[in-house]
Amino acid sequence: MDKKSITGLLLIGAILIGWMVMSQPSADELAKRREQFVTDSIAQFKTNEKIKEQTVTKVEKPTVVAGIPVALLRDSTGKVNDSLQTLLQKQVYGDFVDASHGDSKIITLENELMKVHISPKGGRISSVELKNYKTFDQKPLILFDADSSTQSLSIKAFGKEFASDSLYFLPEGSAFKVKGTETKSIAMRLYAGDKGKYIEYVYSLIGNEYMMGFRINTVGMQNIITNNGSITLNWGMKTPTQEHNHQNQQMASTIYFKYPNENVDKISESTYEKKAMEFPVKWVGFKQQFFTSVIIADNVFNKESELETISQKASLKYVKEYHAALSIPYTKPNESIGMRLYFGPNHFATLKKYDLELEKQINLGWKIFGWLNRFLTIPIFNFLDSFDLNYGIIILILTIILKLLLLPIAYKTILSSAKMRVLKPEIDEINEKHKNDDPVKKQQATMALYKSAGVNPMAGCIPVLLQMPILIALFNFFPASIELRQQGFLWAHDLSTFDSVYNFGFAVPWYGDHVSLFALLMTGSTLLYTWSNSQLMGTSNQMPGMKWMMYLMPILFLGFMNSYSAGLSWYYFLANMITFGQTWIIQKFVIDHEALHAKLQENKKKPVKQSKFQQKLEEMTKQRQEQSQKKK
Repeated sequence: MDKKSITGLLLIGAILIGWMVMSQPSADELAKRREQFVTDSIAQFKTNEKIKEQTVTKVEKPTVVAGIPVALLRDSTGKVNDSLQTLLQKQVYGDFVDASHGDSKIITLENELMKVHISPKGGRISSVELKNYKTFDQKPLILFDADSSTQSLSIKAFGKEFASDSLYFLPEGSAFKVKGTETKSIAMRLYAGDKGKYIEYVYSLIGNEYMMGFRINTVGMQNIITNNGSITLNWGMKTPTQEHNHQNQQMASTIYFKYPNENVDKISESTYEKKAMEFPVKWVGFKQQFFTSVIIADNVFNKESELETISQKASLKYVKEYHAALSIPYTKPNESIGMRLYFGPNHFATLKKYDLELEKQINLGWKIFGWLNRFLTIPIFNFLDSFDLNYGIIILILTIILKLLLLPIAYKTILSSAKMRVLKPEIDEINEKHKNDDPVKKQQATMALYKSAGVNPMAGCIPVLLQMPILIALFNFFPASIELRQQGFLWAHDLSTFDSVYNFGFAVPWYGDHVSLFALLMTGSTLLYTWSNSQLMGTSNQMPGMKWMMYLMPILFLGFMNSYSAGLSWYYFLANMITFGQTWIIQKFVIDHEALHAKLQENKKKPVKQSKFQQKLEEMTKQRQEQSQKKK
């Protein structure tokens, strides 16, 4: 990289930014687009509702009843008499005719943590409210509601296919004690003609847990249900916007699932995907940024199951749309299929205690980064959290602890840089001596100096690489930590998302529509550390192209961090300042540069040992030089 290359990159960047600014729609155009979007959304909603009404049972109403055309059985006003109406419903719904109408009064099960609403129509969970959490605008936190969720059984009966969400279930339930723990249970029954034939959903809350029981029972349905070996449980929802940053929610939301005896897998957060299961499935989770809804089989769901996720990028109300068609066994007349439902936060300890690997829905990073967070960062963070400190202070203490753990590695990096610094005058002499020669000769002379002085120019890189996994691990940890959600520190109201000290009122390409002060502090501290490091280490005049790139990268990174977790920016700012202090103190008060220089000069007097690899490398270099001379 030279000055021309850097200038070219900057010009390209300026052209791109200029083009984005010029092509940005005006405020009037944006308003028209929003109005059109609302109009289109309403039209689409009405169309969907119309289609839903037409395909509820997938059975058309008959035009002939008992051999007589329906048109001939209407009175002069066109109304069908009551007896004929009953006959019509019987032909459409069969043995479920009594369930074609009913009471829509919502039933509620609740404990201290959540409130679960159950609708008689479909017998389904229509909405779940988490009592201890609020949305970013301080409204009750609803995981999903009746209008944006589905739960039904696909039933084949007497030659017709039904979706149970169009039929009415009758409630039967009570609250009772089990070993001193209050259990609230409700049974929702879909009767087929008489009391001895029904499909039953049993929901139960045991104590104050986010996990609840769910069981599907079939009784006396052998002559009604004709599904061959399985029933499909359809479960779906549109997840509502709960956090301030819609884009961050999109990036963190997807469907997770687990095959028995296999690792937890997921559908990509960034793409639409309809995925057929390859094996039987233990559980399926509809994950949001900080909350999740999981259905867990006592045994497994059949491998014929299918999952689908759809992004709602054009919507401000919803984030993702999830669908799961779960195949459950149905092999005998009186079947009982046990399941559990988790509706709650993506809190590592809360999910881990169920021993189902539900905690792997929290994105703590790939492989080694995830291990560092699980076995190092989270234990330290939880220990500090037990003292009931402000989370900004917890991040400060956590940073200090991690820096102390990395101090031996940091010292080796600084010592290697100090060696390079004391050799800089001799490096400058070599550069001046060989400035008109082949660059290979200059490189050989430089490497010969390092070799004779006993300095490894790559020694400083290895400790830096050893520190990188922790930096990357924390890059995943802070945005995924529900503990930081809606926790304020200094001017930031919520450390889990960006802090805004000024809103532009319009979007600036690459940067955003606001100013994050923590992101600015992080960028400023990175630039300060880069500058001071180059001055202190004596490398300010080496590789000028790379020097400018080192300044450019933090500025480019600012555009990303401006809309990211304020807690992460706060950590990086602290880490930069502590590293700056460590470097300055060790360089000024720990390392004796004169003694170090004397030691390196003493090393030059010792014979240089070469490995076979180094010898081979020198031979190859000499051959290359000879070939170059012959060509000239």
